[in-house]
Amino acid sequence: MESGDDRGLRSRCQAVPKIPTFPDLDNSLDEECNQEQHQQGNGGNHVSSNGKIEVEHVISKKLQLKRKAEYLKSDLMHQFDSQVNDFMDSLIEESASLESAPVSAVFSPPLSDKERSKLGSFRPPHGQGKLFVSRRSLLDTLVVDVIDEGRLVLHFDLLVYAFGQFPLVVCTWICMFLSVLLVPYTLFHLWSQTQSGACSHPRLCSLLFGSAFLLYQALGVGFLPTYVVVSNSFPPASCFIIILEQVRLMMKAHSFVRENVPRVLTWAKEKTSPRPVVPQVSQYIYFLFAPTLIYRDKYPRNPVIRWGYVATKLLQVLGCLFYAYYVFVRLCIPQFRSISLQLFDLRAMVLCIFNSILPGVLILFLGFFAFLHCWLNAFAEMLRFADRMFYKDWWNSTSFANYYRTWNVVVHDWLYYYVYRDLLLMSQRRFRPVAMLFVFTVSAVVHEYILAICFGFFYPVLFCLFMCFGMMFNFILHDQRKGPIWNIIMWTSLFLGQGVIICLYSQEWYAQCYCPLKEPSFLELLKPRSWSCQRGLMADSDRL
Repeated sequence: MESGDDRGLRSRCQAVPKIPTFPDLDNSLDEECNQEQHQQGNGGNHVSSNGKIEVEHVISKKLQLKRKAEYLKSDLMHQFDSQVNDFMDSLIEESASLESAPVSAVFSPPLSDKERSKLGSFRPPHGQGKLFVSRRSLLDTLVVDVIDEGRLVLHFDLLVYAFGQFPLVVCTWICMFLSVLLVPYTLFHLWSQTQSGACSHPRLCSLLFGSAFLLYQALGVGFLPTYVVVSNSFPPASCFIIILEQVRLMMKAHSFVRENVPRVLTWAKEKTSPRPVVPQVSQYIYFLFAPTLIYRDKYPRNPVIRWGYVATKLLQVLGCLFYAYYVFVRLCIPQFRSISLQLFDLRAMVLCIFNSILPGVLILFLGFFAFLHCWLNAFAEMLRFADRMFYKDWWNSTSFANYYRTWNVVVHDWLYYYVYRDLLLMSQRRFRPVAMLFVFTVSAVVHEYILAICFGFFYPVLFCLFMCFGMMFNFILHDQRKGPIWNIIMWTSLFLGQGVIICLYSQEWYAQCYCPLKEPSFLELLKPRSWSCQRGLMADSDRL
């Protein structure tokens, strides 16, 4: 007759399933069960010489079976969890492939089978913390692509598009530069001769030549390049080249006339020499290329040109350009392609702004380093231009007034000498706040004009930031604010401003692409398209 322990042991042996995925465990369990059945077939229980059951032997057998059953259970659960995860991953991939505008498939290279097999073993257990997703770090993606793929996995379609129609850009720039070289200098030279007695009515001649110069500034340098850009639908980067050069050449022509006209008028009154002092053509040409907007007959010069230094700075400009392109491709485009298809929502807008702070600050730093440091230093070295104070320590500013003075010294000097100081001279120093307001207005209008022409739409975000927050912070965070806390406030507001600019302009760009208007009215051109664009109104989702 069998005891209770023997019946329980036999039932446990018979209940063990034969799982083909664990042959070693099944063989060990079968051997144990066969040994127990063989012992009972040869005479019943394993009995010692004194007739007692070896209890310790039975307990050890039960513990072994329990451990093996727990191991089998964990393996079964692991296999089940792996099957469920694979099923869910395949379901997610299939659903993602059905979307209308997939982002990852366009702007990021797909993972290879080798990468998927490597990352498949890093799935977290069910319900245990963070879910790790297959994604790459921003800074080391290039290295990973070279190691895994053997090449740089970069798609330069965006870069090629942004700098499109480059031969026409070069032709436009050459025509614009030659006109600025010839027309202002010729007009000034002819006008200077009228002041030496060639004209019986010097004031009338001054009025005519001044009107001709202003007309040339408005039409020859102002209207014609803009018309070429708009009529030929230049892409953004090509637009920036022409429009920024347009503004630069207009400022240089104004500086040349503004600095030399008083000298001729002074000579006409005093007659200290037989002829008025007129700058040479070589001096004017040097000024057009020099990294300054303030004309002088002579500048401090270095003795030699360090061509290695020039090559280094130009390569750094090229590196900043490629890294800025990479920031747009990895951080901006995937986010705004999907966000721009949604209606305006306050929560989504706040998240968009904070997500745009990182790319906005990176673009700010790259633009500062590429242009104000590398580009201007490269041209200064080639021209042996010794005054390299293109910027000051704006990052230590504790006030926005100091930030505006130190961020871009080249443009600030032009605004100070030819806008702010001239207005004070004309008003006999009675309207300082009005002069400051006018400087902010001129700067805001020019910045918004550049963005409106280059992007192809009117969305005065930068204008509002300049006129509203810029003016307010200029008076609140003035020069009397000292201490590290004000520097932190300045940086915080600067970061938020960059996030607002990147977020709103990117949303409007994609809204203009997704929801074009066939025959828009003037009011519709002024209304931001991102406020009303919906997924159902999307007309051209493939266009960038």
